[in-house]
Amino acid sequence: MEQPANALHTFRLGKTAYRRTTLLSLLMMVGLLLCAVLAVCGCVWLWGKYDHHFTLYLKWQDALIGLLGAISFIGFGGCILIARFLFALHNGYRKSVFTLYEHTLEARDLSPQNLLSIFWSLNAAFWCSVAALIGLLPAVLIGWTLKLSDPMLLVLATGGTILLSIAGLVVSIVSVVFIVIGVVGLVSFTQKLGAALHYELDNRAALRIDRSVLTIIYPGKQETMIDLRLLDPEDQCLLLALLRERWQSARKEWNPDLGEEIEQALHEAERKAIPV
Repeated sequence: MEQPANALHTFRLGKTAYRRTTLLSLLMMVGLLLCAVLAVCGCVWLWGKYDHHFTLYLKWQDALIGLLGAISFIGFGGCILIARFLFALHNGYRKSVFTLYEHTLEARDLSPQNLLSIFWSLNAAFWCSVAALIGLLPAVLIGWTLKLSDPMLLVLATGGTILLSIAGLVVSIVSVVFIVIGVVGLVSFTQKLGAALHYELDNRAALRIDRSVLTIIYPGKQETMIDLRLLDPEDQCLLLALLRERWQSARKEWNPDLGEEIEQALHEAERKAIPV
């Protein structure tokens, strides 16, 4: 495939890394989709198992349906995130994961660590949903206290659960607010997931390499971390050599220690490039 206009060097995602990361993404997507479908089926089944007339207290079935609905929402949302990442993976494999221009560079973070970030985002959303459900449990208990036969015990137990319900409602509201904030943040996260970011190669740019991970920092822009092991060994060697030339031309302003870091990464890449 042709290089972008004005591009000096284009580096694509290695075939092995592309296949491995795609497989991991698909397995995670299938798992999330299965959880979401099972949650929807559970909601449909439970919906037909109890009466839906209005009560002053919360039925435990309603609370459980709410949790199952949240799980299905989280599952389908996770599938959307992974689909976005798969699209970025495809672009990194067919187009480029790293493009070096005359005075700028373009990079995509396509590391499998993105899947871990997706998992922890969904994990946080799940536990916020559980916290919201726990906050509603006292409201469920009111339905049981109203069935007590002793009038004095009924009044005391119901009054106590009402007070607990008010406190629990605060917990639920806070949890829901966190969920809403998280959903809004995920919109931006989805847009940036695997997106191509452009950086100027001037004295404000900062580059460093640690354990074959290239970190690019530029004021006012998102930090990008690129695992160089996602490239083929030959491409790793070429990219590192080009970065060393650019670093020397920039009078070592990006990072005084970058030369040594490049040498270490270059030695590792050359070792892997030698056929056994």
